[in-house]
Amino acid sequence: MEAHEEAHEIPQLLDERNNQGRPYLEFLRKSSMSAGIYVLPAGGVDGQQPHTEDELYYVVSGHAFIRVGKEDRPVQAGSLVFVGAHMEHRFYSIEEELVVLVFFAPAEYSQASK
Repeated sequence: MEAHEEAHEIPQLLDERNNQGRPYLEFLRKSSMSAGIYVLPAGGVDGQQPHTEDELYYVVSGHAFIRVGKEDRPVQAGSLVFVGAHMEHRFYSIEEELVVLVFFAPAEYSQASK
């Protein structure tokens, strides 16, 4: 692979995240974007706050609901949800462990001090 390319496998990312003992693992960070894997257990609580960057969620597995602003919708494997910067949002009613790929553009927290 060239130096600007990266490849990741979800099982290895999940193992690394488990080893760290945190719900979120950032696995890619560039100035233009960042990406991570977020896991919430069945019955878990999503304590995240609005971000200063746009983000896109891709649900790898699990069943839950997401509230974005005042709108609610169910999510499951294959769901894609865009959340604009500064928008209140959170997953809830997590029925089955939720595994989500998270993409920030630009990179997460890169706009926080601006």
